[in-house]
Amino acid sequence: MNNQSKFSDEQPKLSPFHERQAELNIRDAWSVWNGYKFADYYYEAEYEYFCIRNTCGTYDISPMQKYLIEGKNAESMLNRMVTRDISNLKINRVTYVLWCTNEGRVIDDGTIFKLDAEKFMLTCGSPNLAWLKKASYGFDNVKIEDLTDNLAALSLQGPTSYSVLSKMGLSDIDKLKPFDFMTTDLDGVELIVSRTGFTGDLGYELWIEASAGINLWDKLYAAGENYGIQPYGEAATNMARLEAGFIMPYMEFNEALKTVNFQHDQTPFELNLGWLVDFKKPIFNGKEALIQDKKNKPKYTLTKLDIEGNKPAEASYIYSEKECKNEIGYVTSAMWSPAVKANIAMAMIKTEYLDDELWVEIYYEKELRQYDKVVRCQVKDKPFWMPERAKLTPPEKY
Repeated sequence: MNNQSKFSDEQPKLSPFHERQAELNIRDAWSVWNGYKFADYYYEAEYEYFCIRNTCGTYDISPMQKYLIEGKNAESMLNRMVTRDISNLKINRVTYVLWCTNEGRVIDDGTIFKLDAEKFMLTCGSPNLAWLKKASYGFDNVKIEDLTDNLAALSLQGPTSYSVLSKMGLSDIDKLKPFDFMTTDLDGVELIVSRTGFTGDLGYELWIEASAGINLWDKLYAAGENYGIQPYGEAATNMARLEAGFIMPYMEFNEALKTVNFQHDQTPFELNLGWLVDFKKPIFNGKEALIQDKKNKPKYTLTKLDIEGNKPAEASYIYSEKECKNEIGYVTSAMWSPAVKANIAMAMIKTEYLDDELWVEIYYEKELRQYDKVVRCQVKDKPFWMPERAKLTPPEKY
């Protein structure tokens, strides 16, 4: 028995776009996401990042979990599960949501698409089918279907993304506002185009049945030939999402159902996402615990920081004084931002110290020698990067 057949059941699944991506991944740099082989980077993370910020790029989100929830009680079931009130969500709109345990700890975040009055699609980063089935207990008229393997999805992000889709001939693309989506036809196959993304810039996400994935890729890249289109991987995605101030699982938060140590998971208020919790709803998972969390204030609060100097504060501790005697928090993500021209980070900081001085101790390497320095931090309330073009309707053509 050869190794190919011996471990065939352990091989990662291939995305509907893999045939095209493999040709472009000249570094052969792959990771695994939800059992799918997907690119960490294709050529160089920094190059791909600049494509997102200056032209446009595609990121394969086919491994993202996608669930169809439909039936008379579909909306009621979802509204009980998530912390945000979705009862006023209109058809052809998308909204960002998260859902919690009864203890108010975040299980996952994702988006809900309202396809019709009794038909929704939930997308999220990790498998949640078991939790959806638990959440549907007591709701008789709800059907849940896992679409993940049957639905290809591609994110197109960057300032020229609108120009590429216009060149493709997608009519009415100019009418899409942020968090709108539309359904159109691509050579006889239904294509959903949503004005959503994970980069903070102008961008779209395209959803089509898996068998039509290659055709979508080819048409997109033919239209984008003169607009700098380029695939990008997870490394560039992480750079762009940090500039936008978006959270990443296993960096800013641990999924509650997978966390072993007590309170090493987070609440929405700890993640600075209290605006996603609607206490006006009569009931939802974790409501009572979250009422207390808001009343007592969370122990930690996720905070955006502008840090002096140009050395990224990766895996650093936060202190309340320059002498570094009183540890009050820790950095979750950090980078030198080329677009913002600043040393940025997100950090979990003890809430009681947010109005005090903040200092970070940074360790870094220079030609194999180790150094450290202590510098001041400044709290930022707004995203580091959120250009006006991301909001314009119709967007500008570049």
